[in-house]
Amino acid sequence: MTRVLVVDDEPQIVRALVINLKAREYEVDAAPDGATALQLAAARHPDVVVLDLGLPDMDGVEVIRGLRGWTRVPILVLSARHTSDEKVEALDAGADDYVTKPFGMDELLARLRAAVRRAEPVGADGPDGVVVVETESFTVDLAAKKVNRAGRDVRLTPTEWHLLEVLVRNGGRLVSQRQLLQEVWGPSYGTETNYLRVYMAQLRRKLEADPSHPRHFVTEPGMGYRFERG
Repeated sequence: MTRVLVVDDEPQIVRALVINLKAREYEVDAAPDGATALQLAAARHPDVVVLDLGLPDMDGVEVIRGLRGWTRVPILVLSARHTSDEKVEALDAGADDYVTKPFGMDELLARLRAAVRRAEPVGADGPDGVVVVETESFTVDLAAKKVNRAGRDVRLTPTEWHLLEVLVRNGGRLVSQRQLLQEVWGPSYGTETNYLRVYMAQLRRKLEADPSHPRHFVTEPGMGYRFERG
């Protein structure tokens, strides 16, 4: 069974989520604050985290950073904060998706399922049957879902990995913004280009020798992105 950690200090929202998740055969743990959330995550190892940003003891972004220090678990932010800057801050810290309150339960559950799917291993190989793709700066092992740079594994979130995977599998070909959004986040996405900007910046910081002049993750302005081996 998929284990979900719900982090929110509003009892009615927690109750609604627990009822709906358990009805769909999820196992659910709940935390009313950030400190409890971090303790439960370490003890229970959830498969996905649903996290409110407005917690009584710390900002939810601090919880994201705390989790990202040791785990790639998908993090779905649930927040009343609507501004683009706040969404970008949460995504930049390592969240995988962002749902604003008030929310529809069906949409939230669909996004949760998509986040869990992104974290699952896939067995398909890369372009022309290639499983390991090498560049001058890093190596991508599509089968093992690992990236190695300078002899060390690079820690990627599930969403960062999925974005990288789509680009590498289409190596040398332009992948449109809409295609990337729909393949990585789901069919209901297509206009959230700020997500792509944030995650492409993160991939470049982690993998490019010179992130400000990328060689491997190339932007085609107004169109999309392309992966080049070098």
